[in-house]
Amino acid sequence: MSMNEFDDTTLRDRIAANPRPALLWLVGAFVLIALELGRIADGVLRLGGAIGLMVDMVVTIPSSVRGAVASSFGAGAGIAAFVITAFILLGIVAIVVKWLFIPWSLVDRLGIDVSTGREDILERLLVTGLLVIVAAALVWTPVGGLFEMLISVLTRGVEAVGSLTTITSREVIPNQGYQLPDGSWEGTFLGLSPAWAWALRVLVVYAYALTWLAWLWKGYEIFREHYREADWTPRDDSINRLRTHYWGVFGFVVVFMFVVMALWAPAVSPVTAEANLYSPYGNEIQYYGDDGVQSITHGDANMNSRSQGGDENVGLMSYDDYDRFHPFGTNTDGKDLFTFLAYGAQVSLVIGLLATVLMAVVATVLALITAYYKGVADLLAIIASDSVIALPRLLLVLLLSVLFMQANHPIAEIYDGGLLLALIFAGTGWPLLWRSVRGPALQVSEQEWIDAAKSYGQSPAATMRKHMSPYIAGYMLIYASLSLGGVIIGVAALSYLGFGVQAPTPEWGRAVFEGKSYVSTSSWHVATLPGLLVVFLVTGFNALGDGIRDAIDPQSDSGDGSAAAATGGGG
Repeated sequence: MSMNEFDDTTLRDRIAANPRPALLWLVGAFVLIALELGRIADGVLRLGGAIGLMVDMVVTIPSSVRGAVASSFGAGAGIAAFVITAFILLGIVAIVVKWLFIPWSLVDRLGIDVSTGREDILERLLVTGLLVIVAAALVWTPVGGLFEMLISVLTRGVEAVGSLTTITSREVIPNQGYQLPDGSWEGTFLGLSPAWAWALRVLVVYAYALTWLAWLWKGYEIFREHYREADWTPRDDSINRLRTHYWGVFGFVVVFMFVVMALWAPAVSPVTAEANLYSPYGNEIQYYGDDGVQSITHGDANMNSRSQGGDENVGLMSYDDYDRFHPFGTNTDGKDLFTFLAYGAQVSLVIGLLATVLMAVVATVLALITAYYKGVADLLAIIASDSVIALPRLLLVLLLSVLFMQANHPIAEIYDGGLLLALIFAGTGWPLLWRSVRGPALQVSEQEWIDAAKSYGQSPAATMRKHMSPYIAGYMLIYASLSLGGVIIGVAALSYLGFGVQAPTPEWGRAVFEGKSYVSTSSWHVATLPGLLVVFLVTGFNALGDGIRDAIDPQSDSGDGSAAAATGGGG
C-alpha cells in the first residue's frame, strides 16, 4: 500500500489474499508451543482448577444469602433472596458469556423486531434464559453426569499432555546430584556441577522467553506490513516513543524478568517446591558421605543447612553439606532461598494481577456510568469513593485481613490468604483508579459522536462499550500498571507483619521478616535479598507505567492534556 492508503477489506480477506507471511509466523509459534507443550498443559490444568474453585464459590453465594435472610425474615424471604441472587449472578455471567462467546446478535437471528435501545436488554435476557436452561439441565437431568464425565476425560487428556518433557524441564537439564571422591559429579546434566547445570537451565528458560518476545514482535511487524488497514496509525508513534523511553525500557526489562521467574518457577528453582517448601520430609536426596552414597530427607538436610548467623550459614552461590547448590543461600529453616523467592514471585504476580484487574473493572464501569449519566450517579460514586479514600488504606486492609482471618472465613483459607488480600486491595483501590479516569470519561461523554449515538437511539450500554470505553482504555492501562506495584509492596508489608499470605505458601515479605534478626550477621542475605527484589520490582512497575504514560500521552510529561483532566475535572 502507498502512504496514507486505506484498505477497507476485512482482516480475513487480507490474509487470504497473502497467506504466506501469516502461515510462516504461525508455524514458528506452533514450534515454540510444542517445545513447552507439557508446561502449557500443566498451566491449563491449574487455570481450570482456579476457575472451578471460583465457580464453586459463586454457586454457594445464593445459598449463603438465603441462609442469612431466612434467619432474620423467615423461610419465604430466604427463598426469594435465593432466586433474586441467582438471577443477578446469572445476569452478570450472561454479560461475560455474550462478550466472550457470542459475537452475533441473538435478536437478529431469531428475527425479533425491537427498538435499538431495547435490543441490548433483550439480548442479555435471552442469554440469561439460555444459562438458566443450561444450569437446570446440568442439575436436574442426566446431562450433568455426562458433562462431568466429559470434563473428567478432558482433564485426564490434559494431564497426559502435561506429563510430557519440555525443553526447560528439570528432567532435560537436571542439576541435583552428588560429588564423587575424584571430584566428578553424578546425576547432573553432562556431569556438570549443580551450579553450572542450574545456570544453564535458567539460561534456556530466559532464552525461550526472549524468543517468544521476539517472535511476537515479528508477528506485529508482519501484521503492520501486510495486513493492517493503513500504513500508519497513532499506535506506531506510541510504540516508537516507548522504545526510546529508557526509563520505561528499564521497567519493562525488570517486569519481564519477574514475570518469567514467576511463570517458570519450577524450572528456574534449584529444588522443587514440593521437596523444598511443602513436603521436605517426604522427599529424599542422595549424597556421597563417609559410607558411600547415602540418602537423607530434604527436611533433615535443611536442619543442617540453616542460615542463622555466625558459623551456621549457607551464603550466596554456595553448596551445603549434601552437595545442594543454593544461588541465594538458605533461609533460617535451611530451605533454598531462591526457590522460596521464585515461587513467591508467583504469589505476588497472582495477587497483584487479580487485585488490579478487579479494581480496574470496577473503576472502568463506574467511570463510564458516572460520565454518561452524571448527576446523582456521579454524586453517589463521589461519596462512595471519598468514604473509602478517607480511611488510611493500609490500616483498612490490615483491619479487614485480621477480621477475616480471626473469624476463620473460608475465603481466608484459599491460597493461604492470597485471595482475601486480592479482594481487599481491589475493594480499597478502585476509588483511586476511578478518579484517575473520571476526567477522560467526562471529556469523551461531551463529544459530538456520543450525542449522535444517543439521538440514533443506541442503548447506553452499547454507547459506553463502543464509543467511550476505547477512549479511556489507554488511561486505565497507565494507572493500573502504576497501581500494580503498590499492591505487591502492600502484600509484602502485610506478610512482613504476619497478616498477609500465611505459611507454607511463600511470600517475599515473610522472608524479610524471618531474616530481619540476621541482617548484621553473615546471614544478611535472608532478609536483604527479598527486600531488594521488592524494591526493584515496584520500581520496575512504576518505571513501566511512566513509560506507557509518556508513550500514549506525550503531553502528560509537561503536565498538560489528560494528566490535568485525570485529576477529576474534565471539560
